[in-house]
Amino acid sequence: MAASFRPDIQGLRAIAVGGVVAYHFGLTALPGGFAGVDIFFVISGWLITSHLMREITETGRVDLIRFYARRAQRLLPAALFVILATLAAGYFILAPQEQALYSRGAMYASAYAINLWLLRWSFDYFAADALSNPFIHFWSLSVEEQFYLVWPALLLLAAWLHRGRRMTVAVIGVAGLASFAVCLWLTSASPAWAFYFSPLRAWEFAAGGLATFASPTLWRHRPWLQAAQGWLGLALIASAYLWLSEDLPFPGYYALLPVAGTVLVLLAGKDDAGVKAGWRAPGAALSLPPLQWIGTLSYSLYLWHWPVIVYAGMLAPDLSVPQRFLAAALALVLSVLTYHLIENPARQGGWRTAGAFRFNAIPIAKPLRALPGMALVPALVLTGAGVAAAYANAHLATRSIDAEQRGIEEAAEQPSIARAADKNCLLDFHAVKPKPCVFGPADAAHTIVLFGDSHADHWSTPLVEAAKRNDTKVVTYLKSSCRASRFTTFNTVLKRDYTECDAWREQAIADIIRRKPRLVVISEFSIGNLIRDISAASRKAEIARWQAGLRSTLQAFSQAGVETAVIRDTPISNSFADSCVARALWWREAPSRCDTPRADAANDKVAAAERAVVKSVPDTLYVDLTDRFCNSATCHVFISGQLAFRDRHHLATAFAETLEGPLEKALF
Repeated sequence: MAASFRPDIQGLRAIAVGGVVAYHFGLTALPGGFAGVDIFFVISGWLITSHLMREITETGRVDLIRFYARRAQRLLPAALFVILATLAAGYFILAPQEQALYSRGAMYASAYAINLWLLRWSFDYFAADALSNPFIHFWSLSVEEQFYLVWPALLLLAAWLHRGRRMTVAVIGVAGLASFAVCLWLTSASPAWAFYFSPLRAWEFAAGGLATFASPTLWRHRPWLQAAQGWLGLALIASAYLWLSEDLPFPGYYALLPVAGTVLVLLAGKDDAGVKAGWRAPGAALSLPPLQWIGTLSYSLYLWHWPVIVYAGMLAPDLSVPQRFLAAALALVLSVLTYHLIENPARQGGWRTAGAFRFNAIPIAKPLRALPGMALVPALVLTGAGVAAAYANAHLATRSIDAEQRGIEEAAEQPSIARAADKNCLLDFHAVKPKPCVFGPADAAHTIVLFGDSHADHWSTPLVEAAKRNDTKVVTYLKSSCRASRFTTFNTVLKRDYTECDAWREQAIADIIRRKPRLVVISEFSIGNLIRDISAASRKAEIARWQAGLRSTLQAFSQAGVETAVIRDTPISNSFADSCVARALWWREAPSRCDTPRADAANDKVAAAERAVVKSVPDTLYVDLTDRFCNSATCHVFISGQLAFRDRHHLATAFAETLEGPLEKALF
């Protein structure tokens, strides 16, 4: 387990950060670039295990204070600088309520716990857009730091149980297999936990750690085998970058591609076993100067790339390719400056020495230097400074929220009538048994059923109010992301076909028919929003499949003697309406900057296909209120002084109330 510098590992770092940056900057040729994070995890497992095992072998113990001080010295200064700079830039770019929210994210990022904070948002269907959080990329750094807290104890436990390689390999292997098994299960059952929770990523670090114990005797005299192994590893990494996508269940089995590839490359260069292979080995390619340069900057580049792309997207929505290249160049320049001015000086200058402790080159009094724990003081100071600065920023931002901003925030947060009565009136992804919610007197003369997904739910507000004046009760059958149309869809959260929706829908249709309502009102997220990025041929096939599903649902009601009304879906905005309007007001600009061209927002062609299906089924009505949002050229998100949408496509409840009259006229 040599401690010497390995250029091939530096090259791997370049490949890892390159994939992540390319993915985040929208390079569609590398849809799996996010797997670069997994490469970093394996490298960390390799390096930290090598370092700790060398110390345990030589001394029988681990100097934990020295270990953690070294990690903090390497990572904290640059991270704190980027956090503070991002907070400062956010004052000019983010609306005050965003500043307050994301400052809380900065607090957790400073303490390397943002992955745990993000778990909260991942379970809230109506949570703020996480991808607008300029600190979200700190989740992987948090996972890594949490690994550093546990891994030394695990290796010491193995040494305590029995000194020797076999026990250590057994302990790491058991921990890794347990982590992998639970990760596989939760990748399907609860993807957010599998993705963000550090114990469920431990198997990737363990893979790197186990690889350090592999003996190179197999290929020591077979350089061709070592070279082939290394190239196979790079091929697996390339396959991950080219083949994986955000629609696949990840990490799970798919994470084995980048993990196995990284392990093979690391083993190919272990103990200089492949030196004889020369240029036939991947180590030579990974040692090329451009990769070495990017590898050296990889940490600073990772820190900077995400806030740059987030803020650039806020300032110029729908970034063009040249604009993305300019943003990437800015991230690279900031990385170079951060590395040379902060990261490298902090690592080389140090606050820790063998016999004394220095902080910013200022000697500490001898009595304090004698205390072993003093080496961690700078780490605690920097962490505390980050948390304190983020907390203060959140407090100041809250004070900047005026009445106008507060109105936007409240409009976005107000739930529909159905969800205000019971949040379970809109069922979550996993539920399969319908939960009808009743609004109005039980002895009302008429019954109307509202049936569909969250886009049916946002019509519950005006529908219930209109029903009150027409001696009618409303019964809702609602489930998140589950259309009333009979066709199976892919759920982007569960990363698989939404079978729960199919089961729920059939039960709901049967229940509704048994109720014999006067009218069933259907609305659903437009299929046009899901197919805009696929080929023309695939779009045509998906529309035909959806039309057949919609027709099947409508015919089921028609054949049962139940009338149906289909409300055309609302337009979709290019930006989150609440955040965009709040920023526009903060910048003293007109909210119209957040509007979207009708050609992009309204799905007119899909609506025509929907209208044709409705027209073909007896006792079925089509309701189109699009002119309330759009003119012939533009769809608006701020109408008559009100926020029309709480996000990209859900109606804001207060604005939905203004549609009671038109909806009553169409349905009663």
